[in-house]
Amino acid sequence: MIRIAVSQMQTAGTDISANLTRIQTDAEKAAQAGACLLVTPELGVTSYAGGHEIVTLAEPADGPLVTRLDEIARQSGVAIVAGFAEKAGGAVYNSAVYTDGTGAPLVYRKSHLYGDYERGLFSPEQPSTCLFTHRGMTFGMLICYDVEFPENVRRLAVAGAEMVLVPTATPMGNSGRFIAEKMIPVRAFENQIFVAYANNIGRDGAFDYAGQSIISAPDGTVLAMAGLGEELLTADIDPGLYAHSRAENPYLKDLQAMAAP
Repeated sequence: MIRIAVSQMQTAGTDISANLTRIQTDAEKAAQAGACLLVTPELGVTSYAGGHEIVTLAEPADGPLVTRLDEIARQSGVAIVAGFAEKAGGAVYNSAVYTDGTGAPLVYRKSHLYGDYERGLFSPEQPSTCLFTHRGMTFGMLICYDVEFPENVRRLAVAGAEMVLVPTATPMGNSGRFIAEKMIPVRAFENQIFVAYANNIGRDGAFDYAGQSIISAPDGTVLAMAGLGEELLTADIDPGLYAHSRAENPYLKDLQAMAAP
């Protein structure tokens, strides 16, 4: 069993230094709460609403921004998943990085860009299976809109992910509430995995965010859910507790059986 934390934070706009300081504070709080992994929101380091300023703030995965996240993880003893604008090969990606402060950071790039705003700033990446192992568990990463396409979560689950981590910037409104309250637990249930959905909160430029970050279990239950303010969620993740749910709803096992010749 491990304990993870989700930061529902309000970014300080494009003030990267302030956002990194906030992530450091939450990493320290997560460590005090006994968590070993912290998930933060989509573009939480560089701001989702920064517009074309985000392009100028984008950094490569081996730049100062990720280096600082690596230092925070090492100093706090808490691995971090954080969203940032990544510059690579002449393109800018909406990315998330995992770092535990010891090994090489792992970067995932958003494949399903949402709306003209995102498509005007970022290049889409081909859907990919981005997995890492932390404290004996296998994790996958997606970003925001990616999780709303069931095939993305299923691909990770089939590849062995026990939990999918989703930095997001879901806006206020009926759809945002539906995604958090209904869709995320269903994604967990239909794939028999854990899902952690880390949303922004408050106003950032022209955007108001829905909050309601959530950690859901393989049986669809909600292990922790935030409201409409800044909050640090924690939940204990024990895959062994859900053996009955997997036996009762063997979706992945039956899917593989049907695919066999």
